[in-house]
Amino acid sequence: MSWDEAPHSVATVPDGDWDLTIWSWLRATARPTAIVLGLGFGLAACTALPGDGPWMGGAASTTTEALPFDVIDLTPTTIANYRQPPPIDRPSTVSNLPAGGRVAVAPGDAIKVRIFEPYEGSIFPTIQRPGADFGVQRVTDDGTINVPFVGTIKVAGLDLSQIEKKVAQQVTATGKAQEPQVIVEFVADRTHTVMVSGDVRNPGRVSLLEGVRTVVEAINKAGGPAGIGGQSANGVGANQFEVIVRRNGQIILQSQFSDVLAGGDIGLQKNDEIVVRPNPRVFTVLGAVVKAGNVDMSKHTVSLLEAMGMVGGLNDTRANKTGVYVFRLGELQTNPTARAKVFRLDLYQPVSIFIAQQFPVQPKDVVYITNAPLYEYDKILTSIYRTVSIVGVARGNIVSTGGF
Repeated sequence: MSWDEAPHSVATVPDGDWDLTIWSWLRATARPTAIVLGLGFGLAACTALPGDGPWMGGAASTTTEALPFDVIDLTPTTIANYRQPPPIDRPSTVSNLPAGGRVAVAPGDAIKVRIFEPYEGSIFPTIQRPGADFGVQRVTDDGTINVPFVGTIKVAGLDLSQIEKKVAQQVTATGKAQEPQVIVEFVADRTHTVMVSGDVRNPGRVSLLEGVRTVVEAINKAGGPAGIGGQSANGVGANQFEVIVRRNGQIILQSQFSDVLAGGDIGLQKNDEIVVRPNPRVFTVLGAVVKAGNVDMSKHTVSLLEAMGMVGGLNDTRANKTGVYVFRLGELQTNPTARAKVFRLDLYQPVSIFIAQQFPVQPKDVVYITNAPLYEYDKILTSIYRTVSIVGVARGNIVSTGGF
């Protein structure tokens, strides 16, 4: 039966302006409505923005499908395996380092030699009078210095006291001094240094002769990580920097600066290389929250409850309180076969607040809050309603009432 052959029944519009039969109305609107529904569902799909996140119906711990990750429901029982780690502070291993050890002179160093005699009228003055300073003596490539009235002396590999004794012996052997007193001091240290580079205020060489014994002392001598005075200008703290120490070409330390400060400091040797570089520890929060995005971990440990608070909490009109997920990659560098994990929390349960306080968020984690089902349905219906209204206004059948 065609549209025109169908029985006619009359439906009268209450205001009496015009009469339309049911079938003529259907004939006039059936095709546009079908188009509208198609467009509506198409537009509804378009409104599912990437920021809405994945559909989490498949991430159920009871599914029999082989998933590339493990799904773990966070409960009072399972949280025991994932509690907040203990504080990172530990006893120092460098507190007993000697304040200074034997320092051998090497080519390139600059030293100052002074010679005194106990009696007036000698070549060298007494210690009460000036004139015994022979200026700066730079150690040559063959490890020698040239002292007036004394001659060339081999000093490479000797410490300051040994050099003093050797100069005194040689000047005595020449017959130019009686009971000489010799004082040797470092002027410029070129070999007993460590190199501090990267994101520090004053990169360059730091001398171990200035009381620098450890990595932290060397970084502090170089002005500290750039911009840090507890916090830098852009809000990045010690937890956001990484320290690397190389010795003889090998990496002997690679750690966050905050971990080094918490007891991970080590002693230094000459020619060590220290690199300080940004290594932001961040996690990402997506989905139905007030402000999604990347979040800096301003301290060593951040709980899931703190993480949600850092982004303003859940969006009351969108969030599905039963759909709080944490995505975590396995330790691929240390264990290539490690599986990713998806943790799920149901915030409708009062005990979940305590669980969220105990569950630690790690760097590179993704916290995702799903949309409530009613919100998803509302998006589809809103798209259909808008599309029907637009088509109706274009046909002149519906009077536009303004924005939606």
